[in-house]
Amino acid sequence: MLIVALLTGCQYASELPFDTSQKNDGSSGPATLGLTPEFNYEVPESLPSILVDQLGYASSSNKIAVFRGEELPETFAIIDAYTGQNVYTGQIEEKGYDEESGIYISYGDFTSFAAAGTYYIKADVIGQSYTFEIADNPYKELYNVALKQYYYNRCGLTLSTELAGDAAHNACHTKEAQMKDEASVKLDVSGGWHVDETSFRDVGTGCSTVNHLLLAYELYPDVFDDELGIPESGNGIPDVLDEVRYEIDWLLKMQDTKSGAVYSSVSSADSATLGYLLYIDGITMDATIQFAATMAKFSYLYQNYDRDFATQCLKAADRAYRYAGKYLSDVPPEEYFYAATELYRATGNNGYHNVIKQYMQENPVTDMSNNFIFWGCVTYLSTRQRVEVDLCSDLIKVLMSEGERISYSSKNSKFLVIMDENQNGSAELLRDITRLAVVDHIITNHEYATVLQNHLHYMLGRNLYAISYLDGAGSRNYMDINENQGIMNQVELNAELVLMMSSIMEELYLVEE
Repeated sequence: MLIVALLTGCQYASELPFDTSQKNDGSSGPATLGLTPEFNYEVPESLPSILVDQLGYASSSNKIAVFRGEELPETFAIIDAYTGQNVYTGQIEEKGYDEESGIYISYGDFTSFAAAGTYYIKADVIGQSYTFEIADNPYKELYNVALKQYYYNRCGLTLSTELAGDAAHNACHTKEAQMKDEASVKLDVSGGWHVDETSFRDVGTGCSTVNHLLLAYELYPDVFDDELGIPESGNGIPDVLDEVRYEIDWLLKMQDTKSGAVYSSVSSADSATLGYLLYIDGITMDATIQFAATMAKFSYLYQNYDRDFATQCLKAADRAYRYAGKYLSDVPPEEYFYAATELYRATGNNGYHNVIKQYMQENPVTDMSNNFIFWGCVTYLSTRQRVEVDLCSDLIKVLMSEGERISYSSKNSKFLVIMDENQNGSAELLRDITRLAVVDHIITNHEYATVLQNHLHYMLGRNLYAISYLDGAGSRNYMDINENQGIMNQVELNAELVLMMSSIMEELYLVEE
């Protein structure tokens, strides 16, 4: 009963170590949120020495600006951006030398200043920051933009100017695709989300994205509404579920109707004589077992809206699971475990439970860095089926320990985010912070909520390079500098961002109420 109670109900200087001779060589790489990202462009010679969240701060939240430099004045001022008046004066607190960035860091805490408005911070000698807003909930619009990224990535659908604006386009990739290894076999695999600039559609990426979005919805249902501005808006179903269903419909097309196995991806190529061609990549065990888990998860959460479709998805999940069971030597154990947890929660079948217990007995869970293990453990803790209490207790301890590790590492970083030798990009940072969002849901810890908000501040400009890594947000945005640095233009990372922001949004809604 305790475990059920825990988890059920459940958008914008000279000291810097820059080489200003560096030019853009056209290369690209993974997005990076670390303190030492590789920016392949000519870096400006000076940047603000006062770093802020360029979108803003919630009135009720902790508000900290980061100051760079060894010689700093004692005070800072908050200036009204419209009147130019000094509305607040605060003390600059020295925090010390930061080994990661090679600069001295200090803080300016203005938590007590909560008046709504648009401001910038100014200090003698070092200048001023970019502007920012203080509001009850400055992130609502950004949150909706993050959610709507998936509508913009829909394949096989005409996007209207009314709903998509500049992203509007005619339906794409609607003709049948051929098997890459057997050109005579063709299937309708239209739909789903593009996952990159080549219009690639991938089962594994789609499943991972859906898993994060569904987990966000499961834990924080109250922050999702039916007013996002997609074709399904206003139908009485939360728009996040409508968007996920668009991907689910495509995933169903990727399952072989005879065996239950799942094709891995769909790619396109241009032909001088035939136009574009679509190719279906072959069956893989990864695609099959991940499909099983995701379809079961969706079925469980969607049954109250469309029981018949939810049942169809559950049957498809079971068929994929059974197929994978015939080739267990080719199936990663942690993926099989995760699929079993979702199917057990959805059905109560003891066969799935036996797989779960056997896996956890043979592989004591001590590390939550693997997504499949993490998802499986959270699902097992949240099931209303019969569980092994001792196993649940162990899982709770591991999750709590993970939360403490993340919180401790963040508080001990001069930038108040997770930074260590293992953090080399946004993917790892977001992976860890999603863990904290789940732990914060379990125990609703104000300290954890603050850590989550600090990570959002970091992504929105309170970082060494004073860059907002989120689309359209901030005075100095990654899109104006290097398009490869974004988060919201990567479907998997964006889903983790949604999960992280869902926790923050719920906290702000509770304050408003």
